[in-house]
Amino acid sequence: MTNQPISLPQALASFDALWSPRIVTRVNDYDVRVAKVEGEHIWHVHDDTDEFFLVLDGELHISMRESDGERTVHLPRGAVFTVPAGTEHKPYAPSGASILMFEPTGTPTVGDRHDEIPDHVDATTGHSLST
Repeated sequence: MTNQPISLPQALASFDALWSPRIVTRVNDYDVRVAKVEGEHIWHVHDDTDEFFLVLDGELHISMRESDGERTVHLPRGAVFTVPAGTEHKPYAPSGASILMFEPTGTPTVGDRHDEIPDHVDATTGHSLST
């Protein structure tokens, strides 16, 4: 990590990979990650942690399977949303988006429970940012 300000546009410009978050900084025991996303992620669950999303550009949709059924939230640029721990969810961005997430350091992008991971989804705990 750096002790200098980090430009989020520069951070996002430093990589092209989709669904492959970069860690821009840490806050206590949490990673602050940015990612470029397009198309569908996978259905997955983070058993022990919430997952915070901020849409920096574009639009993100998050489908969730909850006790009373399935629903989808639509997040335009500037919107935030937190998926509660233990909630099965699938983010997707039909036209692409840039997002920022807060997650405990070491949290896998594919959660604790999921099906087969397709090639376009990076199963990682975040990559270091190299600007």
